[in-house]
Amino acid sequence: MANTLSVPAPSSGLWRHRHLVAQLVRRDVVGRYRGSFLGVFWSLFNPLLSLAVYTFAFGVVFKTRWIGSEAGGLLEFAVMLFAGLIVFAVFSECVTRAPGVVLANPNFVKKIVFPLEVLPVMLLGSALFHATASFAVLVVGVAITYGSIPWTFLLFPLVLVPVALLSLGLAWILASLGVFVRDIAQAISILTSALLFLSPIFYPLSALPPSVRPWIALNPIAFPIEQARDVLVLGNLPDWAVLAAHSAGGLLIAMVGYWWFRRTKRAFADVM
Repeated sequence: MANTLSVPAPSSGLWRHRHLVAQLVRRDVVGRYRGSFLGVFWSLFNPLLSLAVYTFAFGVVFKTRWIGSEAGGLLEFAVMLFAGLIVFAVFSECVTRAPGVVLANPNFVKKIVFPLEVLPVMLLGSALFHATASFAVLVVGVAITYGSIPWTFLLFPLVLVPVALLSLGLAWILASLGVFVRDIAQAISILTSALLFLSPIFYPLSALPPSVRPWIALNPIAFPIEQARDVLVLGNLPDWAVLAAHSAGGLLIAMVGYWWFRRTKRAFADVM
């Protein structure tokens, strides 16, 4: 029990299996596009297609403009929207795929020496790969829209830290629960769809009534989404104190998720 509860267990264990994680991430990314004509270039086209659909629906059909912006143009709305979608995509990809990741690899469960805890890490690595591709597209979009790129875009990885830790912790928990409760995958899919519109992606928090803002702010990815727009588009520094608090909370969730996964993985083979 002492070993599974020790603080350095997640970091030391994952570092020991870092080469395996890299291979699994590569296999997951390549396998997703295997057989397609464009291959991994779909990692660029998929977010662009989502951006085009959302921009058309909200920017053209509903004529939505970004509240508080100076220009208020469609391109500005698009880059603001895309910055939030990048953060949300990292979180949603991890939590929606997590319930089935162990079930999709039954051969690994039967191998006693295989470290099953690296499977959720694989999901995070794959999500970060796609986030990197989307990030490259966004940088180009910001340059076209505003004529320059703020230097604060270099701080974007720091903004993603709490999201990555939270996503990984929840992925460990959901990967374990998905083995025992198969319906959880459908429930998570519905919840993430709702979270898309309950997060400040299509609107800034400042656009909401003051009585509603505290409730939306309880969303754990609301702050990172706002900070992503600050550093990627607006050129503002993040709120370091709040960022540190969110990172600490994400680390706590990650440690709890790792502990839970390690405690429950012994029973996986019995129910699969």
